[in-house]
Amino acid sequence: MEMDVRKIKILRAIINDYINTGEPVGSRTIAKKYDLGVSPATIRNEMSDLEEMGYLEHLHTSSGRKPSDKGYRLYVDKLMNQHQLTSEEELIIKSKLLDTALFEMDRMLKQATLLVSELTKLTCIVNPPSVTHSAIKSLQLMSLDENQMLLLVITDNGIIKNNIIKVQHSPQDMNVIIRLNNIINIRLRGLNVEEINLTVINNLRNDLAGYEDIFNAVLPVLYESLAKASSAEAYVEGAENIFNYPEYNDIEKAKEFLTLLGNKSKLQGLLRGSANINISIGNENALDDARECSVVTAVYRLHDKPIGSIGVIGPTRIQYSKVVTVLDKIVREINESITHNYLDDR
Repeated sequence: MEMDVRKIKILRAIINDYINTGEPVGSRTIAKKYDLGVSPATIRNEMSDLEEMGYLEHLHTSSGRKPSDKGYRLYVDKLMNQHQLTSEEELIIKSKLLDTALFEMDRMLKQATLLVSELTKLTCIVNPPSVTHSAIKSLQLMSLDENQMLLLVITDNGIIKNNIIKVQHSPQDMNVIIRLNNIINIRLRGLNVEEINLTVINNLRNDLAGYEDIFNAVLPVLYESLAKASSAEAYVEGAENIFNYPEYNDIEKAKEFLTLLGNKSKLQGLLRGSANINISIGNENALDDARECSVVTAVYRLHDKPIGSIGVIGPTRIQYSKVVTVLDKIVREINESITHNYLDDR
């Protein structure tokens, strides 16, 4: 049996209708709502063929049909139309991410998680970068007042951490601060947390002779900053959005979904793939708990190197086209922000 043009038009109409309504679709509905130029009887025959081919499923409690995982797969690969963001949505994305771009990267990612959830009306998950084996790109000390300094830690995979340290006397002379920054960067730049060994520490202590209070304050904060980042868990926003879908009015089904969201390690495993956009539908998900869900993931990068991922999870009838467009736009903004605000060698 061949998938001809008429079958494709009917399948696309059925999937679009089911995504929008969540109601099983019958031949009369398609004939009335979509101008396909064929009778309900012809549509009914084609629907039977599509079911036999595995693209539709027949619900025994209804005369209508709904898309199967195979049907959704064909839809996202070849049939769905490209969604266009409104000018208002584009402005919201740019302005809200720009507001956090000059702060720590985790703040920007949390804002991105919230934005995706609001724009897609779905649950959004972000895998933040891990710095367990990443290297220090730059360390910068800045004087705040007589007894406080700011230590800025930037890693080579895009994480930025601001830390306030307390010292006995904060240097006010810019030349002194520049010299101190040169010393700590010469000793620590390019090292990961495991490479900051006793030899490195002793050499740094000798180089900072006369500034023991700064040495004593920098090392613990640096270790703590890197340790927190390396153990970062997935961020989740919009768990309540699942109740926008009537199928989750079933208490047990909703409970299973919320239990999955509470398991951060399982969630991080769902955000897989290295392509710009990854779509896993129903049984394509390796995790049993997500076999009735679809997961759409986008990867954010530093100089083409994947460093983390952001995605949405929901029922298999999510608005794939809008989700893909929103994720693509937000990831582009994240990538640009990482490159220009954090990691320019200026």
